[in-house]
Amino acid sequence: MALVTCREVEASGYDRDLPVLADAVERAGAEAAVVCWDDPDVAWDGFDLAVIRSTWDYSWRAAEFVAWAERCGALTALANPVAVVRWNTDKRYLGDLAAAGVPVVDTRYLAPGDPADLPADREYVVKPTSGAGARNAARYTPEDHERAVRHLEWMHAEGLTAMVQPYMASIDTAGERALLFYGGRFLHAIRKGAVLEPGTAYDADKVPHPNLRPWEPTPAELAVAERALAAVPDAPELLYARVDLVDGDDGAPRVMELELVEPNLFLFLHEASVPVVAEAIVKAATR
Repeated sequence: MALVTCREVEASGYDRDLPVLADAVERAGAEAAVVCWDDPDVAWDGFDLAVIRSTWDYSWRAAEFVAWAERCGALTALANPVAVVRWNTDKRYLGDLAAAGVPVVDTRYLAPGDPADLPADREYVVKPTSGAGARNAARYTPEDHERAVRHLEWMHAEGLTAMVQPYMASIDTAGERALLFYGGRFLHAIRKGAVLEPGTAYDADKVPHPNLRPWEPTPAELAVAERALAAVPDAPELLYARVDLVDGDDGAPRVMELELVEPNLFLFLHEASVPVVAEAIVKAATR
């Protein structure tokens, strides 16, 4: 089976879970190959399963990546399925979750040509609908209006749709929690600190997962995560999922993002999860 990454990650070793997971898959009784999604020499029909792992360059190559997923999914089993990849690569899926009654962070979308309708009464975040690791995202106050407008103008000039969300102040104290699911069941959770610092430019480098530590989710967090997964269109069978949660102004958890394409699994914080993930991959390949 293929564990799919990208050239940047392969060269840097940034996905520290990848070699560990490849070894665990081999120990679970399967052959594992680490391959790059855009390598033209990979014969995808030679695999029983392709598992998207750390294709972390997809967010600025979204159309190209989805086209690859469609080609790959026509040649072998792809996890997660192509329809899920297509839906989840555009964060306008938050609107679908909200329509299904899932508590999400309030989000408005500003497409190219839309006026710069930005909050005047609270701190907020502007980011692209296709993004990862806080790339091209920034945090603003009402006094930063002109900076935020320039950010929007750049995004629209690039043909990108912007998301505008209230900055959830709870992140500064309670952090953001990520609940991981694998093989259809809860796996483990982590907590991370605030990524967006006040005044940091949208195009500055950011640490995507600061102050990481294991986390024991509350019953309320698990319930919201399960509601989000149940609301994925057409209820597909997901090999993996990550639900990122923050607390709203009322203290209740809300979905910040639903990661169904290439979530970091943080196995290095939960070593006991490695064989569980490997066994789920092998099981998926033999169904």
